[in-house]
Amino acid sequence: MSAPMPRPYAESRPLPPYRALFAVDAKDFTGLPAAQHGPVSRLIPQLVDQALERADLHRLRDAKRFPANTGDGVVFGFDPVHLPFVLWPFLGVLDDVLGSYNRQAVGPRIRLRASVHVGPLPDEGEPGDGNGTARNDLHRLLDSRPVKAILAAASEEVTHLAAIISERVYEDVVRAAYTGLHPDRCVEVPATVEGKNFSQRAWLYVPSPSGNLVRAGIRPREEAVGTIPEASAAEPGERGGRGYGGNSQQVGEGVAMMGDVGGDFTYTAPATTYRGTNQHWGGGDNVSGDKRIGDGGHR
Repeated sequence: MSAPMPRPYAESRPLPPYRALFAVDAKDFTGLPAAQHGPVSRLIPQLVDQALERADLHRLRDAKRFPANTGDGVVFGFDPVHLPFVLWPFLGVLDDVLGSYNRQAVGPRIRLRASVHVGPLPDEGEPGDGNGTARNDLHRLLDSRPVKAILAAASEEVTHLAAIISERVYEDVVRAAYTGLHPDRCVEVPATVEGKNFSQRAWLYVPSPSGNLVRAGIRPREEAVGTIPEASAAEPGERGGRGYGGNSQQVGEGVAMMGDVGGDFTYTAPATTYRGTNQHWGGGDNVSGDKRIGDGGHR
């Protein structure tokens, strides 16, 4: 017999444990021939696990909570103690793994969007574990406009992963300096999903920007001058790391960039406001530096 349905606000009950959440899905999966859906669906979790191993996150790989294959991606929960290492270096390692695969692949390229979130979710070894608002928000972030726009605008030869980080993870992990991912590598965006009642502040991180993203001032990864300290035996950890530096931007709609913007990256929305070199968008196509539109060289 199923458990009785709880009545909201009728009584207090224990809060479910906090679980970190990670999800990826593949760009243009539905455009693949049907015969490739199954192989690609099986390949994506293999690439994710390979990146976890290379990032020295073996314990996380073996301790996933409520993992699921979504067809065009994967999703799983995990102990939030691993969050700093998922942000850094795992996301960068996953980008490297995808790049290595794509350079030698005979089949379709695998380019992924990723989302990272945290929140209370049931996790008692029962059917329905992992379902809740935090899980819903994780998938909304994954489907949001900014992360889709960034991956679509970047070179498929260079940029294999675009990640969106929830505000809660950013504040608790990135801003608090528990991770090797520097805040200046993250771009603030409003995460909205077409046709859904969803709008949240979030942060984009692109491990290997390319094309217009580089010309706009978003720098590629650089080799670190130092390393991440080795973790103790009681903590999940990584050996080594990479150093970053970059721009900090705030966006009210779309994707903001600094520097020269040209080529095929376009965004259309209402009027904007601009202050100095950092950008605060209420909407629109706001840039600093020169903007080239079309072939006529209009500025």
